Amino acid sequence: MRVMVIVKATKSSEDGVLPSEQLLTAMSQYNEELIKAGIMKSGDGLKPSSEAKRVHFQGNQRTVTDGPFAETKELIAGFWIWEVASMQEAVEWVQRCPNPMPEESDIEIRPLYEMDDFVDNDTEGAIRAREQAFAQVQSLQNATVQPYLFFGGRCEEALSFYEQALGAVVVTKMRFDQSPDPLPEDILQAGFEHNIMHASFKVGQMTLMASDGCGAKTTMSGFRLTLAIATEKAADAAFDALAEGGSVDMPLAETFWSPRFGMVTDRFGVGWMVMVPEVTS
Repeated sequence: MRVMVIVKATKSSEDGVLPSEQLLTAMSQYNEELIKAGIMKSGDGLKPSSEAKRVHFQGNQRTVTDGPFAETKELIAGFWIWEVASMQEAVEWVQRCPNPMPEESDIEIRPLYEMDDFVDNDTEGAIRAREQAFAQVQSLQNATVQPYLFFGGRCEEALSFYEQALGAVVVTKMRFDQSPDPLPEDILQAGFEHNIMHASFKVGQMTLMASDGCGAKTTMSGFRLTLAIATEKAADAAFDALAEGGSVDMPLAETFWSPRFGMVTDRFGVGWMVMVPEVTS
């Protein structure tokens, strides 16, 4: 079952008093426990109602009122969404929570409605099907797409190159002979046993994945990676570094959409578009 765990507002939270370093640390550790247990799905603290607005509905009329709001006991200062087996489990977890306020405080636990609660009003299941379709759309909206590059036996060399050329940071690296599961028979080219099965590395804010693949036959075609850099000087340096041992497909130059744009294919056959985003006022 899903529950909303509501931290009720107090005078200090409405006054905008921020939690101490000690409390922040304690709450962070508590959240870590919730995440490791697979219970916490989301959660956040809320700013005081002095920064809020309230919309009152009366028929077709809408009235907006600026905060702060006087009813402190009816306000909330934060929340979690948890997935638990029962209300008792939720209670037990709340009892382990550090006091979220410097004074006495309350935490309320409220079950969320599930589609099963509306079965009598959805006898044909049409609303359930529609909600499931919405959930699928949301999942796709929150999905991520990451490039996965296959280097045909040169992955180690490529990772070192990107560390030097782009300041890449290698996050993970696993070789075929480190696999916890045996590989399918005859899938791996002879001599590839110690090659990289999977790696991930960061270039700026982007995480890419890489592998040697199962053999030397690999091509890098039909795509380019776009590298957006804030300054022209840094773009020039990155472009030159990528071009070393590779080929310049379009020299860096000013275009109508960017003060710097160029295309280069690096020594591993990976195509790049290097650009400086246009600054808009």
